[in-house]
Amino acid sequence: MLICDNQVVSIHYELTSVDNGEVLDSNLNAAPLSFIVGKGQIIPGLEEKIKELKAGDNANIHVAAADAYGEYDENAVQTLPKEQFAGLELHVGMTLYGQGEHGETVQVVVKNFNDENVEIDFNHPLAGKDLLFAINVLEVRDATSDELINGYVGSSHGGCGCGSGDSCHTTNDDEDACCGGESHSHGGGCCGSH
Repeated sequence: MLICDNQVVSIHYELTSVDNGEVLDSNLNAAPLSFIVGKGQIIPGLEEKIKELKAGDNANIHVAAADAYGEYDENAVQTLPKEQFAGLELHVGMTLYGQGEHGETVQVVVKNFNDENVEIDFNHPLAGKDLLFAINVLEVRDATSDELINGYVGSSHGGCGCGSGDSCHTTNDDEDACCGGESHSHGGGCCGSH
């Protein structure tokens, strides 16, 4: 039976860049990624292709940039006054986390800075890239009523819902913070929704 909405799916995966074959993320030697199908917990292009599989299947899934983290948007690069980053030791390429307009966690990357301004990029690190997932579907089961209500696998209080070692990231305060929606970290958080 093929996978459908409101089922919990657990997978192992390795993500590589279509451009150069570089491994971008993997959970092959870690806990499986478990998510509820139809809840937008993983990128849409991957979720749609997973619906064509069943437990025990292995597949190579190509996901176009538009169905992953979107096309790169030049308008998502902004220049802000450096005083907004007071107390931070900035370096080009560093990832920062903040709060968006609606309370969501927002991930930005420092592109450049000088004594007065900091140029930051709100694009996901994998925006504009086609991705290739090699996946193994380990388990498929119906979600429990609690999981459907709270939207997270195996938890009545919520959680990250992303396996791969990138389910939580450490903020500059060294506190664990769950990542969700647009802000999966470590290696780009390749399974998170965008």
